[in-house]
Amino acid sequence: MSDLPLIQADRAVPSPAAATPTGGRGRRLRLLSRTDRVVIALMVLVPLLLVVGLVWLPALATVALSGTDWDGIGPLSEIEWVGGRNYADVVQIYPPFVPAVQNNLLWLAALFVVATPLGMFLAVLLDKELRGSRFYQTALYLPVVLSLALIGFVWQLLYSRDQGLINGVFGTDVDWYGDPDVNIWAVLVASAWRHVGYIMLLYLAGLKGVDPSLREAAAVDGASEASTFFRVVFPVLRPINIIVLVVTVIESLRAFDLVWVVNKGRNGLELLSALVTQNVVGEASRIGFGSALATIMLVVSLVFITIYLATVMREGRR
Repeated sequence: MSDLPLIQADRAVPSPAAATPTGGRGRRLRLLSRTDRVVIALMVLVPLLLVVGLVWLPALATVALSGTDWDGIGPLSEIEWVGGRNYADVVQIYPPFVPAVQNNLLWLAALFVVATPLGMFLAVLLDKELRGSRFYQTALYLPVVLSLALIGFVWQLLYSRDQGLINGVFGTDVDWYGDPDVNIWAVLVASAWRHVGYIMLLYLAGLKGVDPSLREAAAVDGASEASTFFRVVFPVLRPINIIVLVVTVIESLRAFDLVWVVNKGRNGLELLSALVTQNVVGEASRIGFGSALATIMLVVSLVFITIYLATVMREGRR
């Protein structure tokens, strides 16, 4: 019985970590200083305000203006609400709309069927650490850092009717940028040249993250390199595949710079992005009508962006 008070006294002694607010767990749970809180708040609020002010508010304003007939000149108080009339006019009485949709779909097909597989093939080759692979990576990625407008000027040196390299070598007299029967294919080649390097970089980054044991196990089972890639490696690259799909769709929709440099999106190079620019900032100055075209592009983009975000969130929960 005499030992009981001593045992209770020992139990009453607090642990060093609990007694010292700066020791053990207390150090890790230390409250942030006022300066730290201000810095964190600025790091969160500044990007948030920029995204809201430069992305979400203009997007919402575009959707709202698509239901009006505002010409961008009169005061906002005189804006007349027309509902879905702009969308009906786009589909029914606007001749460039159908060719623009067809060209955008052709652009998507060319990038997805030709440029994307080529970029993936080059990534697989460069992943083998060939001699000079660093040089090839740099050379293939160089067009990506160039703007599409600059790419248009570069390819003008090849496509020029009078002084172009192609006509000079083959002795032809084709107006590659002026002939509506061939100019869409000419700009597609220039766009694919840039897109291949982008896709190559994405797949190369994904291939570097593939577990080597998967390939070793497939090799032990006697699988060929092609079978190993398509049955083992390619399914592992599913997140990269979703990113490539979204990037390809967005690139086909925002293909504006190249055709605008060539002929402002006319004479066989009609695209939705060019039609938006022609109506919003062109001579027509039809803000409401151009906003309806921009809203159509926004909806199509959001479909694929939603698929991408859903896939990323699903992968994150695993």
